[in-house]
Parts: sequence; C-alpha cells; structure tokens
Amino acid sequence: MIKCLTRVFYHDKIADMDKKILPRQFKLTLPDGKSAFLWGPRKVGKTYWLRHNLPGTLVIDLLKTDVFAEFAARPALLRERYQNHKGLIVIDEIQKIPSLLNEVHWLIENKKISFLLTGSSARKLRRSHANLLGGRAWRRTMTPLSKTETEGFSLENIMVSGLLPPHYLSPDPVEDIRGYVADYLKEEIAGEALVRNIPAFSEFLKVAAVTSSELLNYANVAREAGVSPKVVRGYFDILEDTYLGFRVHPWKKAENRRLIEAEKFYLFDLGVANYLCGRRPKQGTPEFGKSFEQYLLMELKAYQAYRNQELDIAFWRTASGFEVDFLLDDKLLALEIKAGKRIYEEDSRGLTALKEDGPVKKSLIVCLEREPRVLGNGIEVVPWELFVQRLWSGEFF
Repeated sequence: MIKCLTRVFYHDKIADMDKKILPRQFKLTLPDGKSAFLWGPRKVGKTYWLRHNLPGTLVIDLLKTDVFAEFAARPALLRERYQNHKGLIVIDEIQKIPSLLNEVHWLIENKKISFLLTGSSARKLRRSHANLLGGRAWRRTMTPLSKTETEGFSLENIMVSGLLPPHYLSPDPVEDIRGYVADYLKEEIAGEALVRNIPAFSEFLKVAAVTSSELLNYANVAREAGVSPKVVRGYFDILEDTYLGFRVHPWKKAENRRLIEAEKFYLFDLGVANYLCGRRPKQGTPEFGKSFEQYLLMELKAYQAYRNQELDIAFWRTASGFEVDFLLDDKLLALEIKAGKRIYEEDSRGLTALKEDGPVKKSLIVCLEREPRVLGNGIEVVPWELFVQRLWSGEFF
C-alpha cells in the first residue's frame, strides 16, 4: 500500500501532516457508586475522550447556553430529573455552576449515582467554597499528548505546535495557538472574572513563558509585567488553577550542601510557551535546550497523571551552582537533560555531585545521541526516545 503524504508550509517550516493520535494513555474505570473529577486545560481532549470511551452516557454539557441557563437558575433540577437514573452521569465544565455540587453530593449519598465531573479550572469552585464532595470523588487529570499517544512525532514540529491534540494535528498551529490564548483570556480569565486587569495579565503571560523552567523570582517577574509581586503570586496561582502551568519544587534534603530553595515554574505546553515568548527553537540553541527539557518534563507529568499519581518530581540545585534537572521519588531516579548529539563526562558534573551527597538508585543523561552507553563514572547516557519507551514500560517506577 502506498501511503499518501501531504506537506504544508508555515513559518518557513515543512510540517508532515501524515500523523495521527493513537488511543490515549488515560484510563478510568469507576466502581458502582463511585464518582470522579476529571481536570485538564482547554482542548486537552477531555470531551473527545468522553465521546469515544463512554458512548451512550448521559452528558450534561454546561457549555451549551440553554443547558447552563436552566441549571444555573435551578440547580435542584439535577435531583428532580435524575434521582432515578441508572448508570453514570457526566457533567461537563462543572466549574461553571458550583452550586450543582450540592445536588451531586445528595445524589451520591442517597441514590448511589456515579458522576464524572469535568472541568478546566478548579479555582472558581475553591473560591466559592463549593462542595468538593469530601473524598467521595477521585481526582484525575488529563495532560497534553505523550509521544506514546502519537504517530508522526517530530521534536522540531512540536516545538511549534505543542501537544494539545488540535494544535498537534493542525496545518497552521501558530494561528490555532493565537486563538487559544485569546479565548483563554476572554473566556477563562475575563469571563470568570479571575482578574480585573486583563492587559496586565496578558503581559504577565508572556513574561511567564520567557521565564518558564527558570528559578521563580516573583520580584523580577513583577517588574517585567508591571505589577506588584503580590499580584504576580496570584497570577501564577491562576495559571495553576486553570491547568496552564505548574510549579516544580526543589529537593531540600541535602546532607552536605547548601541548596537553592526557590521553585521553578513551567507552562503546560511547548507550543503555547514558545508562541507567547515569540521563539521557534532550532537545534543547537539554548532555546531548543529549554524546550527539550520541558518536553521531557511533560512526559513525566503525563506518566504521573496516568500511571503514578504519587510520583514526586523535584529538581536539585546547590548554592555553588551544581544542578540536576529532575529528581524523582526520593532519589530513585536522577535525570539530566542535554539537547546535545554528543555527551561528555563533564556533562555529568551535577549528577556526580548529587551522588556525593548521598546514594542515588539510578542516574541518567537523556539526550539526542542515537545509541545508549555508559560513561566511565557509571552514569548512563540514554537517547530520549529510548528513555520515553523505558518510562512508559514501567522500568523505572
């Protein structure tokens, strides 16, 4: 069979459109009477997953204006209509009507009905002191795509498109991401009244993208964004609450070294991050190195969300300048990420210093080399694709 390959041009790049999305790693099986929240950023694929994995399930879609209007006016309709329902009920975008959670609680307790409650922001629920069901519902998160969920994967292309499904598949991901950011500011931020100064928040987004993966300095970000450090802290909280970013905490259990205690912050998607700071990383540049590190962190975050929710992801950095990019599960695995095609023993300085500060079960340099090997100091050099394969096979955890 001859495979047809279509190519389109955008921003001086050639993008293969002979690619597709494979079944998602996300799995959810709810026991009878058990419920769950499913969180994730906009366009991550929650609704698509529901449509293809739960056919025939009752879905209450609060994005539909008529459905929203009737339940917002009378939340008790949920109980009145569905108290005798048999099977799962899905409420999509639950954060839009927090008061519905009281009715959900009653139906879980009194009628043993199972709910799947999806949303792109938990902030409104927390700020309105909504009923979060007190342990009666599991918490699950959907992330952007992993390499294991795609065909036609290219590091060069995902630096532009990112890994949100519609952007990954798009013939013009830059235009789609531009619309995504605009919709986020209009609907998530302005529509939910999360901040008053939308232009300032928009400027903050760009600064957050530029400083993504760096040590978090609220004063510096505040100065660049033109707002106070207190406001900036709130803005970072909003990004976390709407699943557009997350903090990575520093490892603090050093035995012999003084450690840096500042956190790092990462935006949730490579395409969005690179669009916001106006960069198109090319191999061999510092920008490509930052993006490569962020991509591999997103693989770890996806694995954490779907396979091991208790997985602890930290970084290690000393006051004297030694650093290890990711330290996982109490030094079970230490990772240094290098976007180079040739690794030398000096590239393992951080991992060596970490070992001197106490035992590490396994230390790896993940890079662009083609074949795995072991350095003279016993540290493994692993091609990035092999690392992803080993991660998802469960070899490390």
